[in-house]
Amino acid sequence: MQILCRFATMRRTFMQISKINRCFCINRNFGSAAPPNELSKENPSNIRPRLMSGIQPTGLPHIGNYFGAIQHWKTLQDTNNYDVVVISVADLHSITLPQNPENLRRNILESVASLLACGLDGERTILFRQSDVSQHTGLGWVLGCLTHMNRLEHLPQWKEKAARNSSTEVPLGLFTYPVLQAADILLYKATEVPVGDDQLKHLELARHLAKLFNNTYGPLFPIPRPLIGEFKRIKSLRNPASKMSKSDKDSKGRIELADSPDEIRDKIRKAFSDCTSNITYEPTARPGVANLIELHSACTGLTPDEICEQSLHLDTLGYKNIVADAVIERLSPIREKIKRLMNDPSHLNNTIKSGCQRAKEIAGPTYEVVRQKLGCI
Repeated sequence: MQILCRFATMRRTFMQISKINRCFCINRNFGSAAPPNELSKENPSNIRPRLMSGIQPTGLPHIGNYFGAIQHWKTLQDTNNYDVVVISVADLHSITLPQNPENLRRNILESVASLLACGLDGERTILFRQSDVSQHTGLGWVLGCLTHMNRLEHLPQWKEKAARNSSTEVPLGLFTYPVLQAADILLYKATEVPVGDDQLKHLELARHLAKLFNNTYGPLFPIPRPLIGEFKRIKSLRNPASKMSKSDKDSKGRIELADSPDEIRDKIRKAFSDCTSNITYEPTARPGVANLIELHSACTGLTPDEICEQSLHLDTLGYKNIVADAVIERLSPIREKIKRLMNDPSHLNNTIKSGCQRAKEIAGPTYEVVRQKLGCI
């Protein structure tokens, strides 16, 4: 009996020691450890919030991108609450699936033109092409060496994209891109990242890797927190069970920011609805009509209840015309600015070049500290 009690006591002691080791990541090579909550801060009294996000240049941004992210970035930029606002045109992420080189070059310019047309300011926001800053891939490799495969396998977007890819051989880039995404964030010591629900798991990975690096090699990275706003989730016009997407093979499922009024009317007229003629907001029972109401609400600022009250006299076809008018009015100035900017590629390239230089001023020193801490230099 005494032996059993003594064994139980030793077992509890061992478990406590193991727990302490896990929390503090004790390692003789890296000196004494500090508690994780201390390592998550870097000069907290001096550091100002930093914002980081990005967009893939896989085609013209659509109205879902605008209301779901771009409009929010502009609002945050205009608050002047951030020491740095960094927006990446993530061309390296876009090549996780094959891209036509000429199309990609044009898509990059269109992405920059669209962001500028939507109100992002190249002076107040660091707007750059991801592949111009080599430190992204350098830090991505470092973080990849700290990441376990089973953690990546459980990310929901990996499962979704792997299932969607008809090829029997799924590209490695699809599997590892959340690690590069973490590098994008940590390289600029971002404190806040605007995200939707579908990206929360990826930001959790970035937070995990920041803590792991800090605990292993010493404090460097702030722990980025999600910035979740009142994002408007616009669904596909053809399949309201899915979000609007640039990768959707059916182009009528999305409204691109540069679509003409005729194209917008045609897409909304052919949008999925139902056989009920009156206009009611029932996302579960009537997802197609509810999606049109959400789109109308995003363009006008009206609530779904206000829209339904104003549409009592309309059938579905008549209501689609009202939605089309609202979308055209909202996008017309953006479309005209995109057209004007695309006719001035030298301005777009100068914006990219300037943003690259400013991005390197932050990314370069950060990555040098990473290499020092690793022992590479």
